[in-house]
Amino acid sequence: MTVKPQWLRVKAPQWERVGNVKEILRDLALNTVCEEASCPNIGECFNAGTATFLIMGPACTRACPYCDIDFEKKPKPLDPTEPERLAQAVQRLKLNHVVITSVNRDDLPDGGASQFVECIQAVRSAMPDTTIEVLIPDLCGNWQALEIILAARPDVLNHNTETVKRLYRKVRPQGKYDRTLELLQRSRELAPGVYTKSGIMVGLGETDAEIREAMQDLRAVGCDILTVGQYLQPTQKHLNVENFVPPEQFDDWRKFGESLGFLQVVASPLTRSSYHAEQVRELMKLYPR
Repeated sequence: MTVKPQWLRVKAPQWERVGNVKEILRDLALNTVCEEASCPNIGECFNAGTATFLIMGPACTRACPYCDIDFEKKPKPLDPTEPERLAQAVQRLKLNHVVITSVNRDDLPDGGASQFVECIQAVRSAMPDTTIEVLIPDLCGNWQALEIILAARPDVLNHNTETVKRLYRKVRPQGKYDRTLELLQRSRELAPGVYTKSGIMVGLGETDAEIREAMQDLRAVGCDILTVGQYLQPTQKHLNVENFVPPEQFDDWRKFGESLGFLQVVASPLTRSSYHAEQVRELMKLYPR
């Protein structure tokens, strides 16, 4: 793997706080995308007492060549106790904002929509003031399943674009660029009070023009919030990093996104889709719906 530049180095975490979060997660038998996907911000987020919960996992039904989540194991049946255990974790961690994501569950008729709903309802019951963000898969284009999730009224509906249109077959072989855009557009139409969000990785061989085109496409379907971050190769078997993008380029994309009308653009080498996601609480005060 290519040597990382200095701007991608992260500070060593305070392991006492990290250990406390991990202890709660292990005690409640919960998975986090922070650990499963080898996120570089795990120390900072765990130190802050935040985590992005990975439900219905950790085994995924897709094998995206950029992702470090396991796809070789057979997915297990849904656990009816998972929503309540997740809600207990939110209580014990005293989270003001929670992100709930999942592996792809193409083996389920609704792609796992009903489990998302159960988790939303459990958190709302336990922590009424906690804002909820769901980071969902594309559900194979099952728009009835999308309606089910939106009917539970999460505060934020996040679905990552991940890459530019030209690279979709290489980066997301089981995904479709146009389907991602349609999911976000339908979300806005079905639930205009729910903020929509998406994220893009860079460093996979895309051009500046292609990134800007993707940003324009996302605004055209009403996407509110955008994250842009550097792709990092998890292991030798994953896609190579084609280039490391300097921090000033991310700043240019942030300014461009703001000029397009995104309510918020978070762009930096270490940005991930759930990084500092709790900032949406302030955004909701500025742009109420």
